[in-house]
Amino acid sequence: MTATVIDGKAFAAKVRNQVGAHVARLKEDHGITPGLAVVLVGEDPASEVYVRSKGKMTVEVGMASFTHRLDADTSEADLLALVDQLNNDPNVHGILVQLPLPDHLDSDLVINSIDPAKDVDGFHISNVGLLGTGQKSMVPCTPLGCLMMLRDHHGSLSGMNAVVVGRSNIVGKPMAQLLLGDSCTVTIAHSRTRDLAAVVRQADIVVAAVGRPEMVPGDWIKPGATVIDVGINRIDKPEGGTRLVGDVAYESCAAVAGAITPVPGGVGPMTIACLLANTVTACCRAHGLAEPDGLTA
Repeated sequence: MTATVIDGKAFAAKVRNQVGAHVARLKEDHGITPGLAVVLVGEDPASEVYVRSKGKMTVEVGMASFTHRLDADTSEADLLALVDQLNNDPNVHGILVQLPLPDHLDSDLVINSIDPAKDVDGFHISNVGLLGTGQKSMVPCTPLGCLMMLRDHHGSLSGMNAVVVGRSNIVGKPMAQLLLGDSCTVTIAHSRTRDLAAVVRQADIVVAAVGRPEMVPGDWIKPGATVIDVGINRIDKPEGGTRLVGDVAYESCAAVAGAITPVPGGVGPMTIACLLANTVTACCRAHGLAEPDGLTA
């Protein structure tokens, strides 16, 4: 068996096209331009690249992009004041404070100072609680992207056994909630799970989000299962240099699975696409308008 490759790059382009079409309708029919504000504190190189990419794609789909770059020694009071300003700006529908923040800043305090309706990362404690109780919320972008790809590949997920390997607040826990919402039977596994291999082998859907390079080998995969690899790890190549790998051993898993996401080019591109989708959703909710079809959980 050779797995079908789920092309996240192509799927993300499709999502961005849907977002762009909805933005155009909002402008034409209602005179509204969705706006996304991104706050970057300090000069973390990876964050810089990510923020530039977000700003570029925001503009490409026709939305307003507001980027606020603050010095690494910015005080907590000044950062909270900026967030408050954005909370009260009617032109801003989505707010994202880029993580990680410098050590002297309390990330939880800052994230929870964002208006939950504008929290397009879905990290605010109110959104976490709403998602956990099956209510309308802003959903974290990476799990939302995984869910979209699974729905696109399978149609209905009802009754499927899903194992999420990883229990982070950003991916593992919300991913499990989303799969429950689509009527999967869900197991959250992690590095302390007894006989992890046996647990994973029961899964029709495996979501690997543990942050360990190639941790999941092919002999852990049930034949025909769908494997969603959230991991992005940089490892050394024998001949020198580095390469990106996921949390699953791609070649051995692809030989057994029914479908699999590659790294790179799988889940990664969906994260920014879903950030744009969340911003449009937040804009529609703020104005009491119909939410875009297929872009929410």
